[in-house]
Amino acid sequence: MDERVAFVVITGLSGAGKSNAIKCFEDMGYFCVDNLPTTLIPTFADLTARSTQAMRRVALGVDVREREYLSHLLDALGELRTRGHRVEVLFLEASEEALVRRYSETRRRHPLASDGGVLDGIRTERKALSHVREVADRVLDTSALTVHQLKELLVELYGAQRARPGLATSLVSFGFKHGAPYDADLVFDVRFLPNPHFVEALRPLDGRDPRVSDFVLEHPEAQELLRHLVDFLKFLLPLHEREGKAYLTIAIGCTGGRHRSVVLVEELRRVLEGLGYEPTVTHRDVERG
Repeated sequence: MDERVAFVVITGLSGAGKSNAIKCFEDMGYFCVDNLPTTLIPTFADLTARSTQAMRRVALGVDVREREYLSHLLDALGELRTRGHRVEVLFLEASEEALVRRYSETRRRHPLASDGGVLDGIRTERKALSHVREVADRVLDTSALTVHQLKELLVELYGAQRARPGLATSLVSFGFKHGAPYDADLVFDVRFLPNPHFVEALRPLDGRDPRVSDFVLEHPEAQELLRHLVDFLKFLLPLHEREGKAYLTIAIGCTGGRHRSVVLVEELRRVLEGLGYEPTVTHRDVERG
């Protein structure tokens, strides 16, 4: 029997969605354990490897509540990889504004809050987890995501057991007025393109509607931009694969994130699929007013 196990270690800032993420992984059939002391992870892996096939996929929740155990996390992950297990670290983060708002709404106390309050706790925790963030395989910014959007994204990223190319690509459309995504590797600004928002018949629609897509793409500058982006990605993606990069997130931004950025992401989706990639697509702000 193959004794290798796929581990997803879910960590990140308090309030960024770790508890919801663990519930989502549980719904996807992962065996989930939250706040297992990091020094016990290798022992737990041994037990898991000798168990039934139902425990071939495991999600472990680790956060700052581990206190002194947190310093052993990197050693534990290295030991798992040495034993042949597949390990991925998923780091969830959010902006200070979003985290403060969430703590205010839930009236929960931040685990590191001092007399200075929630904001001091957030900043202390971000610093304490900085070394974990640096080694994370995937960083997700949940600032603008609802619980349902986070679940949909995790299901798309981790739910299907499908063969993927060496480089997993993600395409994100967003609106600059809502803030650029923290987890983007590449950000392109398309606010110079003609804006369908100022066309009354197109304003209620979004960039997935053929009428909006036709309006944006009929302008020569949009076609020229698309050609440059395609040439750039054809050049860049194989180089990232050659260097062993696991993930690449490409973000396209316009003003509100409903029209122009969505059109360009949908066009790039088709291009990447034609190149043999299976990009994950997120239209972050398309439902915003």
